[in-house]
Amino acid sequence: MGKKKKKGRRNRKIYNFMGMTLFFLIVLLTHDCVQQATVEDNSPLGPEIPALQNGRMEQIIRHEGFTVSYNSDYRIANWVAYELTEAKARAKDVSRTDIFVPDPQVAADKTATNNDYYHSGYDRGHLAPAGDMRWSATAMQESFYLSNICPQNKGLNGGIWNDLEIQCRRWAIRYGSVLIITGPIIKEHPKRIGNVGVPSGFYKVVCIWQKNGKQEGIGFIYENRDYRNTTFRSGIVSVDSVEKVTGINFFPSFPIEVQQEMEASTSWKY
Repeated sequence: MGKKKKKGRRNRKIYNFMGMTLFFLIVLLTHDCVQQATVEDNSPLGPEIPALQNGRMEQIIRHEGFTVSYNSDYRIANWVAYELTEAKARAKDVSRTDIFVPDPQVAADKTATNNDYYHSGYDRGHLAPAGDMRWSATAMQESFYLSNICPQNKGLNGGIWNDLEIQCRRWAIRYGSVLIITGPIIKEHPKRIGNVGVPSGFYKVVCIWQKNGKQEGIGFIYENRDYRNTTFRSGIVSVDSVEKVTGINFFPSFPIEVQQEMEASTSWKY
């Protein structure tokens, strides 16, 4: 009988331990789901895939936080697009990884490498900024894929380009959600660092969905140089202007009348 009692007590301890383990797993899973639901809140903006009209190479790659049109000729993106919600803009859950690696969805013989950038004089500049990916460890890690990186002037990267990224987060917080498309401006026969084409400039296009349901658009173009103390507003252009320079239709799924109105404006009123 004594042995049976000891065995019974031992089994109860095992069952209790398993029960507590299961409880904590359920709590953790529930917590993660609640956090994810908080980040992935409903918004009026859905996914938007720009359309290349310049005949360049393109591989569409979808990551957790952004979508890339990758150009294997220049080993940089044609564009990167993503939606930035208020919850994502406010998030501070994840720190930068600062680990730059090739995108696993790009073929090994088509990818940029860190060796291309070493001693080049250029920063590894983000298109979808790491600061917009602090809501997810996966999105943060993927933002350091070299498919999301371009050779960028150090002064531009740490100057008005960074200022514009901060402004986009402010817009997302103010309006609840913004759609951002950004990328390089690159000539047909660009300078190269290793195998990577060096952009002559960069663009950013932002679609803001007003509370009255109206879409507002604004574009920015900068040369790949240090603007020093110049305000990021100096780069304001119409979305139409960016489309003409890049050969990209940024909002092809929008009704044509919406495109015509939102893409023609250059007014600063946000």
